[in-house]
Amino acid sequence: MSDSNGSADKNLSNVVESLEQNPVNSHHAQQLQQDKNDRRHQDALNHDNPVDLEHPQT
Repeated sequence: MSDSNGSADKNLSNVVESLEQNPVNSHHAQQLQQDKNDRRHQDALNHDNPVDLEHPQT
């Protein structure tokens, strides 16, 4: 989780900090859960499907 110069990845650090928050009420808990779901969904969208070089799509 560090880059070439040895410092921590800022994006990962921010995610860790946001996941460590404790909700103060049910509404805040729902907002934190939705943020987590949004990150998970965006991560799924960012992954490419593997390419089958032997059977390329036309």
